[in-house]
Amino acid sequence: MPGRRVREEQVEATREAILDAAERLFAEYGVHTVSNRQISIAAGQGNTGAVGYHFGTKTDLVRAIARRHTAVIAEIRARILAESGEFTCVRDWAASSVRPVIEHLASLGTPTWFARFNAQVSADPALFQIVVEDSLMSSSPQQLRDLLDRFLPDLPPEVITMRMLMARHLIVQMCVETERALAEGAPATRLNWDDTATDLTDAIAALWEAPVSRHPAHPRPA
Repeated sequence: MPGRRVREEQVEATREAILDAAERLFAEYGVHTVSNRQISIAAGQGNTGAVGYHFGTKTDLVRAIARRHTAVIAEIRARILAESGEFTCVRDWAASSVRPVIEHLASLGTPTWFARFNAQVSADPALFQIVVEDSLMSSSPQQLRDLLDRFLPDLPPEVITMRMLMARHLIVQMCVETERALAEGAPATRLNWDDTATDLTDAIAALWEAPVSRHPAHPRPA
């Protein structure tokens, strides 16, 4: 029915306005310093209870923001993996982690807020799992193990864990730096998404291939 369709479109427009406003405010000020009332006003909603009505808790709102990005990133990752075929080196693997995130951010135009939103949420232990694993991990556990066995068979488990953390933080923080520079129009930094993707891929490949200096506490299982 036409009336029902109009109502559904209005509801969807309201939800998108709330998501846009919340993402920006969370990126700028942090999740816990922003109230639902502030989000509703920024989204142009006269009803200050609109956030709770449409999304429930703040955690649910954060999850909804994350999912509208991670779903797109997952599609980009699947396409890149299909186009690239089999990995031939560690750098191919690193690129599969970096390129989907960067391509999505670049497609959003300027200014964007997702990288800074992602960093804010990633720093919060209660919200960490919502975005980081879905948005930044390119491999399933089995695929990751297969790749490590193929290219880096001698890395001990604790070194793998540490380098995964390092790689994730590199991606998150360099996306923040590039997003901020572009939003502020800071030409001195010369940051752009293409160069960020290339430099991040190089750095993460080098990170994984770096020598291990400390004595491993636990050898990798056979």
